[in-house]
Formats: sequence, C-alpha cells, structure tokens
Amino acid sequence: MENLHDKRKIYQKSQLIESEIKANPIEQFRDWYIDASENPLISEANAMSVSTVEEDGCPRTRMVLLKQYTYEGFIFYTNYQSKKGKAIERTHKACLHFFWPSLERQVIIKAEVERIAENLSDGYFHSRPKGSQLGAVVSPQSQEIPDRIFLEDKLLVLEKDFENSEVPRPENWGGYIAKPYEIEFWQGRPNRLHDRIIYSLKDLDWEIARLAP
Repeated sequence: MENLHDKRKIYQKSQLIESEIKANPIEQFRDWYIDASENPLISEANAMSVSTVEEDGCPRTRMVLLKQYTYEGFIFYTNYQSKKGKAIERTHKACLHFFWPSLERQVIIKAEVERIAENLSDGYFHSRPKGSQLGAVVSPQSQEIPDRIFLEDKLLVLEKDFENSEVPRPENWGGYIAKPYEIEFWQGRPNRLHDRIIYSLKDLDWEIARLAP
C-alpha cells in the first residue's frame, strides 16, 4: 500500500477573475478549449468524461471525445444501446467534465441530453475512417461477449461484405447533444484557494457567480 498524503502540487499558472471572463459560458469554453488544443502537452483536448446515472442510482463515468460544440450545446457520438446511451434515454441528463492538468483547469457541465438529427449522425458516420465505421457495426457495446475473437471474426466478415461498398450507419449508433444549464470553470490557484466561476441558466439568461474552493 502507498501513502499519498505527501503528494502535492502548487497551482500557479493562471487566474480566473470576473473582469476578464466572457458573459456567455460557451465563449469562455471556446477560449479555454483553444488554449488546451494549442498546448503541446495535451494530446487530446477534446477528451472528456461523461457521467450518467445507472438504474441502481450509482453514477458511471467514461471517457468520450467531444466532436463539436455550438452555442446550443456539446455533441458526441455513441451506441444508443450502450450503458451511457440507455442511461441518457432514461434520464435525458449527463455531466461532462474536461480536465487539462497542463493548464491547471477543469470544466464541469451539467446538461439536458437529446439525440441529434439522423442526417447529422449519417454525415459524421460517413466522415469517419472505414475501419471506425465497421467497428461501430461490429461492437454490441456494453453487452457481454465470449472473447475478443468474437469481434475480430465479425470484423473480417464485414470487411469482405463492404470491401467495395459504403457502410450504412447502424440505427443504434449516432449523436447526442448535451444542452448545458450549468457550467463551472475551475482554475487552480496557490494555497488551494482555487478560482471557481459558475454559470447557471435562468430564464434563458446566464447568471454568473463565484464559488468557494
């Protein structure tokens, strides 16, 4: 067993103060995302955790790639029959979390989630490499399978079937848009007095407040 009590880090790279932030949290996210995407120490700035609540009341968190963000919300793609898909269909809610340690920053997003239009899912699906398209068809995501060979054998069959033709998007695969109603920006600061600015959507307007660290 390892004692982690003495593992500490001093946060001092930046600050987050009200006079410098954007009035709209999507614009604030855009500025931070650009910083993260241009940082050579961050390989996938669009990697985010997506947390949903299982039927037993326990949250489940997994890493997903953000594929687009707009003023309306944050878009990602998955299997609708996966654990996350079933949880979203049941609750229509999720929490997204970005952590960029090289910048000492986090973003936490609480959102209402719904499917995007089928034609948008079609467009993204067919923009993916063919191997990724076939992988989406092959995998019964979150279901129990006998072994890895089960997947590899299915992939070999499909590679031959679609060698010279387009892979159709599976009906159980597509995009979700997470429409935020609360976004918190966290900036590490010295002495654990971190900056936390939270945007809350009230009557179609964003209210801004500071939270204690």
